[in-house]
Amino acid sequence: MDDMKVIVSKEIEQACPNFVVAVVEATVKNSAYCEALWEEIHDLCEKYRQSMTVEDIKQWAPIRETRSMYRRCGKDPSRYRPAAEALIRRTLQGKELYQIDTLVDLINLASMRHGYSIGGFDADKFVGDTLTLGIGRHDESYEGIGRGMINIEGLPVYRDAQGGVGTPTSDHERTKICLGTTHLLVLINGYDGDEEGVLATARFIQECLRRYCESDGGDVWEAK
Repeated sequence: MDDMKVIVSKEIEQACPNFVVAVVEATVKNSAYCEALWEEIHDLCEKYRQSMTVEDIKQWAPIRETRSMYRRCGKDPSRYRPAAEALIRRTLQGKELYQIDTLVDLINLASMRHGYSIGGFDADKFVGDTLTLGIGRHDESYEGIGRGMINIEGLPVYRDAQGGVGTPTSDHERTKICLGTTHLLVLINGYDGDEEGVLATARFIQECLRRYCESDGGDVWEAK
């Protein structure tokens, strides 16, 4: 497959000099539901309910530094929560996670397990062959998945040739994963600067793709 180019803008480098991002690109077969995957998700949720508090979530480095990045970019992380934090909070509240499809569910598992906000996309829906990470502009918005129009001003945002496609809070409906997705692109965003942590998350995603999505795990690289 042809690799997408992923570029980190100067404004992100200035706001977070230690930022690292790993990219997973793979050919996959999606499914509506995977029982073995959900056993793994339920086990992790139960572990967190027994061992973690809301304060622990906010102090976990991948989440803490994503929240800090929001503040530096001008966004309130308590109003626009990073996805990893929102998922774990929901678990600690005793609520069930939303079941979407196998690709989305395994990305949510990886995000909860490692703490990083992870963007998963149907790469065939991108416009152009380059994604650039910048900061949301004044009055910039898009249709978040299941959320309606969201204001992405002051959020870290990936853009393709047509506009914004993903933030740590919510990705765009335009490029979302669906049951027919066969060309997957995943972005693991490390605002904590932990290169090994980000790459470990990428390897975990590859492992899940092999187990649950009839994939060879695809390729992993770090964006510059």
